[in-house]
Amino acid sequence: MRKSYTANFKTKQVLTLLREEKTLTELASESGVHPNQLRNWRDLVLQQMDTLFEKKEETAQLRAAHAAEREELYAEIGRLSTQLTWLKKKAGLGSESR
Repeated sequence: MRKSYTANFKTKQVLTLLREEKTLTELASESGVHPNQLRNWRDLVLQQMDTLFEKKEETAQLRAAHAAEREELYAEIGRLSTQLTWLKKKAGLGSESR
């Protein structure tokens, strides 16, 4: 069975590594995490560090674009529904049953 660690635990371990208060092996033995796993977490943080502050702006832009697209689609659905109702009425296919 694989161990799973919380984000808070991972963050504390990586911060300790980055502060260089303890060596990788010391921290691994104290926390019970394999040194390779600690190294992977540290590398992941270092790779994504430059994008941490950009994501909030990008996420806000993506949400705004999604909301605008959704409103356009709902408006199109409304127009098409109205047209369909009008065509059914003109063709005599209204709510009458056969």
